[in-house]
Amino acid sequence: MMLGALVDAGLAPTSLKRGLKALDIQGYRLETTQVQRGPLRATKVNVKIQKGLTAPLSVARIRRLITRSTLPSRVKSQSLEAFDRLALAEGAVHGIAPSKVHFHEIGVIDSLVDVVGGMLGCHLLGIQTVSASPVNVGSGTIHSSHGTLPVPGPAVAELARQVPVFSAGPHHELTTPTGMAVLTTLTQEFRLLPCMVTDRIGYGAGSLDSQEWPNVLRIFVGKPYAPGADHLEQIVQIETNVDDLNPQVYETVMDRLFQSGALDVTLTPVIMKRSRPGIVLSALVNPAQVEAVVQAIFQETSTLGIRVQPVTRYTLPRKVERLRLRQGWVRVKTARVGDAAKFIPEFQDCQKIADKTGRPVREILDEVVQELKNIKHKFSSTSTR
Repeated sequence: MMLGALVDAGLAPTSLKRGLKALDIQGYRLETTQVQRGPLRATKVNVKIQKGLTAPLSVARIRRLITRSTLPSRVKSQSLEAFDRLALAEGAVHGIAPSKVHFHEIGVIDSLVDVVGGMLGCHLLGIQTVSASPVNVGSGTIHSSHGTLPVPGPAVAELARQVPVFSAGPHHELTTPTGMAVLTTLTQEFRLLPCMVTDRIGYGAGSLDSQEWPNVLRIFVGKPYAPGADHLEQIVQIETNVDDLNPQVYETVMDRLFQSGALDVTLTPVIMKRSRPGIVLSALVNPAQVEAVVQAIFQETSTLGIRVQPVTRYTLPRKVERLRLRQGWVRVKTARVGDAAKFIPEFQDCQKIADKTGRPVREILDEVVQELKNIKHKFSSTSTR
């Protein structure tokens, strides 16, 4: 379904086939057809097996196939992560080490192509970030090599930890272990459709053709929409209230949080319970650094609880330039809002010059901004014939 949706959204089947040749497996071909699922037209990609792998594969063998391939490095790492997630889930379900897992349902050629092809397709379309809606796992029962199991199957349930899931529609399995592993590997966040400008929409068909439910996966490919700004990103806000910490410690706390990956750290004085003066310690963090920053707060402060929530941040694209003054170099962040320019001198560089010359640091800051305006005016008023 992922491959079908990507092809439907503009991924050329020939590019996908050519890219998959980097994975050294033979005996299959990709077949792309247009099908109807309920009222919707969709693209169905079938992996037709001619000969080759039929027995279950170990994690080690799958890793060797991917690692020894000539796939792009990002596709390799994402594919390895997806199979590692599957191995951990299967190992937890069956009470064995992940390295001892042999995949039955997912270990043959078609699933290798599904996983690696999904990662490769996103790479070929230039997709940088992925968000997904809460996952419909289906309901009822499934028949597997381990017998009849409830939906979601145990492996899907393991893979769905910390993922918003729900059950709706017909009594069928709507999310497989492979699908959940691919989705959780690719996805940075699970939320309703974010604010975006859509370029392409793709519908990928599943094998099941239920009259009750159009069995398709829909993807939107586009760019974040940020009115008045050029970049919108999803980050995480971490907060905790503290009323019993030695104020001298806060300088070190902030340093440790920045070292752990915080984008910004603030301290806000508040009045807490029993009229105690306290501090709200806040940090803005990229999703990948949340765990490190949370652990740093627990280690460096007296707090017993931390609030974490996703937030959306609008930012202007910026670049860092170096400006030479008579007394030394100053780094400057530059950004644009429409036709206007913003100049933000690096304070520490200006402070070094102020210490060196004995001048007030505010004069150095003003001099940097004025010099940048002069340079901008000089180039904007120059013409060629």
